[in-house]
Amino acid sequence: MSAATVLDQFLDPLSRCLDAESARRVLALRVSASVQERVDTLAERANEGLLSDDERAEYEALINAEDFVAILKLKARRQLSDAT
Repeated sequence: MSAATVLDQFLDPLSRCLDAESARRVLALRVSASVQERVDTLAERANEGLLSDDERAEYEALINAEDFVAILKLKARRQLSDAT
């Protein structure tokens, strides 16, 4: 089973707790400009093979958080479409 599949299953109970307003708020979540800038910087350094161990850990944590939020947004979107 892939990590994405496990995460998807892990988030099922959480997504069922979302009412319509909460689901809409999840869909509206955006990272701040400073966080996006940091992700972009780390991505560029990763592509160049220049990440330190600490930067690699930070980058992986940010990517994992991004995956978490993306899957939660998909579930929120599905919750809203199922409600209509």
